[in-house]
Amino acid sequence: MKTLPEASPKDCESGENPGVRLRALYRDGHGEMHLNWPIERLDEAIRDELGTLWLDIDDAPGQPSAVAEHLLRDVFRFHPLAIEDALRETHVSKIDDWDDYLYLVFHSTSIDPEADDLRLEELDVFLGPNYLVTYHERTLAFLSESREAIEHDPRDRMKHGADHLLFRFLDRSVDQSLAAIEQLDERIDRVQDEVMERMDPRNLQKIFRIKRSAIQLQRTFSPQRDVLNRLARDPYRVVKEEHRIYFRDVYDHVVRIHDISESLRDLIAGTLDTYLSVMSNRSNDIMKTLTMVTVMFMPMSFIVGFFGMNFFGATLALETWLPKWALFLGSIAIMSLSPVGMLAFARRRRWL
Repeated sequence: MKTLPEASPKDCESGENPGVRLRALYRDGHGEMHLNWPIERLDEAIRDELGTLWLDIDDAPGQPSAVAEHLLRDVFRFHPLAIEDALRETHVSKIDDWDDYLYLVFHSTSIDPEADDLRLEELDVFLGPNYLVTYHERTLAFLSESREAIEHDPRDRMKHGADHLLFRFLDRSVDQSLAAIEQLDERIDRVQDEVMERMDPRNLQKIFRIKRSAIQLQRTFSPQRDVLNRLARDPYRVVKEEHRIYFRDVYDHVVRIHDISESLRDLIAGTLDTYLSVMSNRSNDIMKTLTMVTVMFMPMSFIVGFFGMNFFGATLALETWLPKWALFLGSIAIMSLSPVGMLAFARRRRWL
């Protein structure tokens, strides 16, 4: 396991660490809500069996902070293997049962507005009988929305326990992923229209970028479907039996996302086939046009080549038959009319 610098309890209590942001929301056993519960009093909230505690750890990307490691190890006393998985991005959704608590890795998806790619956002969750610890290295929109919802209605949002609170988070995460899929679907439609309108090599880059995102989406939600299935069916100690049906609802949404991702791959494959077909037809049109230009100028080349040969000396004395101006105009007329005649012949035969 990676070694991290030691952190003192004083550092955790004061929050003097620029790389980590801690936020604790606590509903005690009497129903009173504390929106900014002190970090140094987490032990008190954990011992309250009738209360509900939510600790959100927003760590800096890259090297995990010693404060986060200290809270997970010394305050909540999680297993070192679970802490190791949480402090690094695993990119694989899973669920581990540690008897007294559950450890989950869940992913939400969004579209990166700058790179125009699918972006995975990992959330590590520790679910206990009366607490919920969320750890992430980027600000997650659905967690911020959930916190605002709790602040606007503090007495109702956390009264059903930590497992129901987890359901709310996962449900918002899946809704965010659905929005990302809708954006991918819209981009496929735009690319299809652009492919039919004009040939542009950049369209091929867009097609492969969307294809990569669809494959990544399917690989992400396949194990996530198993995680929610286990939450909905397995008898975990920290998940109330009456709350499993909520996770089953989220599971149905994830199955829908997985099915949509497969259909997106089919649409992308069809778009790629359309692009290649349009490109092939465009190449055929170009070759047909060039061939017709060559055929149209064949009579002109024949006339110039034939009368340019020296059959009877240095030059053919045609000026004895016709004036020079008539020869010149006649040659121009013949050479001009021969391509027109070839073009008319090609259109009559429906070659063009």
